[in-house]
Amino acid sequence: MIIKNALIYGADHRFAPGDLMIEGERIADRSCGGEVIEADGLYALPGLVDIHFHGAMGADLCDADPEGLQRIADFEASKGVLAICPATMTYPEALLSRVMATAAHHPNRSGADLVGVNMEGPFISPRKVGAQNPEYVAAADPAMFRRLQGNANGLIKLVDVAPEEPGNLDFIAECADEVRISLAHTEADYETATEAFRRGAKHMTHLYNAMPQITHRAPGPIIAARENGATVELITDGVHIHPATVRFTFAYFGADHVILISDSMRACGLPDGQYDLGGQAVDVRGNRAVLAADQQTIAGSVTCLYDCMRTAALTMGVPLEDAVRAATENPARAIGVDADYGSLAVGRYANVVLADRELNIRRIIRKGHIERQASY
Repeated sequence: MIIKNALIYGADHRFAPGDLMIEGERIADRSCGGEVIEADGLYALPGLVDIHFHGAMGADLCDADPEGLQRIADFEASKGVLAICPATMTYPEALLSRVMATAAHHPNRSGADLVGVNMEGPFISPRKVGAQNPEYVAAADPAMFRRLQGNANGLIKLVDVAPEEPGNLDFIAECADEVRISLAHTEADYETATEAFRRGAKHMTHLYNAMPQITHRAPGPIIAARENGATVELITDGVHIHPATVRFTFAYFGADHVILISDSMRACGLPDGQYDLGGQAVDVRGNRAVLAADQQTIAGSVTCLYDCMRTAALTMGVPLEDAVRAATENPARAIGVDADYGSLAVGRYANVVLADRELNIRRIIRKGHIERQASY
């Protein structure tokens, strides 16, 4: 396949006119003949990579349901998200074991490729649970993590930890070489967060949400993350983070350290109504999801990653090149799948989203095959 006359997102994180060549499932460095797609100046974006979301289309990773997981993968692919690392909630080990086994047996024959699992719970603070279930919060346990990683056949790419909880700094030191550790749902102060990064943490989950904020006398974990080179997740659905804070984050951390996530739950792609997240009822109205029992607590999002990227670029003032980088290359690199996903470099999977200047999707190509031709 040859995609001609596209504006291709390149290794320099800029768009340049050119032709994109595909051989089999991969991006090629020469023409191999085959089908010609005339892009007529459309943007050619890498397939997006979402490393933190829970579900869509009525399904959730924690349902431990193979059919539901496939439904999630199909929905994500239809939105240009072609690699996924869905997140667990705070549940007991017995349920998490079933979740991991289901993920490990997912065949990746169609839809977005399942490239990892994000273990968001249960090693969090009971005082910063957000929409998680406090009943199942647990101390970080290396043996438990390793049992779950065995059930997942090595798919766990991220583990979230509140470092201030007893024993959790020791967990970070012991497991940092086995999995990427993210600070999350935490009350950690600047000093504790700095120590967590010193011991091997490298990541921050949904920055600003469920953590202390920056003040002039108590800088908190956010400044510690910047000083220690951590990557940070950002939900740009228009609900979680003010646009000015989004712009600040890109400027402060740099476009190479920001990762856009959706944090979407099972209501994504479905009408308004009441759904559940982690066993708790959630009310969904428009693009806002809140706990039914506490209307001030946001319960994930109902916006897919492509729309988060689109919102960041078109309405929040983030340069398009930076928004694309934060939704493709950065997340792929963070979880170690960048040899196959997240860019249009030679040798990567031919996962391509063709979009117009308003970022309406025109075609989706998954591993060298056209998946979708209708407009977004």
